[in-house]
Amino acid sequence: MVVATGFFDGVHLGHRLVLGQLVAAAKERNTSSTVVTFWPHPRTVLQDGARDLRLLTTLEEKKTLLREIGIDRVEIVPFTRAFSRMSTEQYLRDFLIGRLGAKTLLLGYDNRIGHDAGSPDQIQAVAEGLGLEVIRTDRLDLPGELTVSSTKIRHALEAGDIPLATRMLGYRYSLLGVVVAGNRLGRKMGFPTANMQLYEPLKLIPGNGVYHVEVETLGEKFNGMCNIGVRPTVGQGNAKTVETHIFGFDQDIYGLDIRVTFLEKIRDERRFGSLEELAAQLAADRDRCLALQAARK
Repeated sequence: MVVATGFFDGVHLGHRLVLGQLVAAAKERNTSSTVVTFWPHPRTVLQDGARDLRLLTTLEEKKTLLREIGIDRVEIVPFTRAFSRMSTEQYLRDFLIGRLGAKTLLLGYDNRIGHDAGSPDQIQAVAEGLGLEVIRTDRLDLPGELTVSSTKIRHALEAGDIPLATRMLGYRYSLLGVVVAGNRLGRKMGFPTANMQLYEPLKLIPGNGVYHVEVETLGEKFNGMCNIGVRPTVGQGNAKTVETHIFGFDQDIYGLDIRVTFLEKIRDERRFGSLEELAAQLAADRDRCLALQAARK
């Protein structure tokens, strides 16, 4: 068995470079490929800046992405304080070798294994001392010397830079949730919206603004526009919402699943002087999205 271990938030292009080598190495050795990952995120357990932590993938999204790459087995390890105290040697010897039967370890350029983890060279020395074969991987840089990382993807999404986030992820970012009741103000202006409550509260929501999106609900895909923000035109102190207007759609989907996939940011959120001004801007936003949709065909 060939094993890679890590949190792999986003399963982005950098991860895919590592995981592609994992699948290839397993095939070369006529054995299986296994990813060992953790849940919840270590920072939420160790309280290391946990308040600011937002995830690129839910656990189910991560497992789906890993299997799509060709990983044979995904092992989810409950991350606890006791688990966090395991040394590099304990983790490799007792868990990877003893429990999983690992023979080969794929070691990423920034892998940290065990509470006393040193450099990848030191981890490799411990692993080989326990009889593990070690395969080292390099980091992935996009053109322009941009290193791919989960942190950089989070920053891009928070800034509304959807094209950059998409380049680093290797796929389009999306939110999954359930449709909940809103104030129906959009319907009164001719733009009914589906208000989303996320299934994973720690999932990162892109920065405030209006986005061209693809929407999946009722087993079908639609185009639409999504507003993320606090609706400053209708008052102050409003909670942040994710509201999506689906083009050519007027069915009751309260209580049903909805997935919103981000294609491009249209504009920042701003306050309008009246609901009439807001409605006029929403019409312009819709026209912009429809033009983008037509250009993609």
